[in-house]
Amino acid sequence: MSVKVTYFVHGTTLDNLEHKSTGWLPGVLSEKGIEQSIALKEQVDINEYDVVFCSDLKRAIDSAKYTFEGMKEIIQDARLRECNYGDYNGLDSSLAIYESHIQNRFPNGECMLDVEARIRDFCSYLLENYDGKHIAIVAHKAPQLAFQVLTEGASWEEAIDKDWRKIKAWQPGWIYTIKK
Repeated sequence: MSVKVTYFVHGTTLDNLEHKSTGWLPGVLSEKGIEQSIALKEQVDINEYDVVFCSDLKRAIDSAKYTFEGMKEIIQDARLRECNYGDYNGLDSSLAIYESHIQNRFPNGECMLDVEARIRDFCSYLLENYDGKHIAIVAHKAPQLAFQVLTEGASWEEAIDKDWRKIKAWQPGWIYTIKK
C-alpha cells in the first residue's frame, strides 16, 4: 500500500509580507500569492493528480481554487491546518519558533508533535482510501515538515533545519510517498 503525494504550499499572504505568523487565523492571499497560485497551473501537470486536498484555512482554500478549481475535486481537511500558535496567531513571525515548540505547546496552542499526530491520522486515511493514487495537497509549513518527519524519517530538528524556506528554495511541489 502506498500513496504518492505532491505537496504545495499556499501562496504568499498579506501576513507573510508583514512578517506575521498567521497560524489558525484564516489569512488572506496577497496579489503575489494569487499570481503564484494561478501560475502554478502552468508549472505542473494537473492531470497527474487524482484528487486535491487542502487545509480548511482560507489562504490554502483560495490557493487550491486558483490552481485546481474546475479541473480537480478539492477536499478541505482540518488535519492539514497550520500549527496553532495559540496566543501568537497573527503576531510577529519571530515568536513562532518551531525548535522551541517541538514538544512544548505554544501558549494556548499546539506543538509540532500535535501537528505530526494530525498528519499521521491524515496519512492513514489516505492509505485506507486512496491506495495507489497520486494526491495533491495545498497546505502550510508545519504540516509539510510533518510529512518529512513521517515519510522521510527525519527528526523534527532535521526537518526544521533543512526547511526550504530558510534558503528561499521554493519549487512547484514536493514529493512524498506514504507507505503502510
